[in-house]
Amino acid sequence: MTKQAQQTVLAAELPERGKPLAGGVFVTRYWLNGVECALILLPDELNGVWGEYGVKIEGAGSYSDGEANTRAMAEAGSEIAVKALELGGFIPSCLEGQLLMAAKADGLVELRDDRYHWLSTQRSADTAYCMDFADGWLYYDGKGDERLARPVRSLPIQ
Repeated sequence: MTKQAQQTVLAAELPERGKPLAGGVFVTRYWLNGVECALILLPDELNGVWGEYGVKIEGAGSYSDGEANTRAMAEAGSEIAVKALELGGFIPSCLEGQLLMAAKADGLVELRDDRYHWLSTQRSADTAYCMDFADGWLYYDGKGDERLARPVRSLPIQ
């Protein structure tokens, strides 16, 4: 029997920030496309290139919607995006990356700070955003460079 991934969470059942939820750690509540959601950091760490340098991927430019960005990346052949989706998660957007950094700064989650992490927000045909979790800097780099990615999951709150 295949285990069905949790699709929503009741507001009354939300744990404190930094506590386990839906296979990861509850980071925070946030609004995405008019829906209040719970952001969850998954335990997995991926490594790879964002995509093909010089190729703009339509649908991967959202500053806030990492799941939409990751699906567009996967459809264009990004292996790291496919891996994140197979885990039931996605690569965080710029906004979601900043929410992760805030949780790290508050001591609620652990994130490696010795390497840059890919975010799913594309900047151009040549570059995509990445984040340094040592100090919270948001950068952009060539899509063909190898970086880490920490998948997240977002559940609508009911």
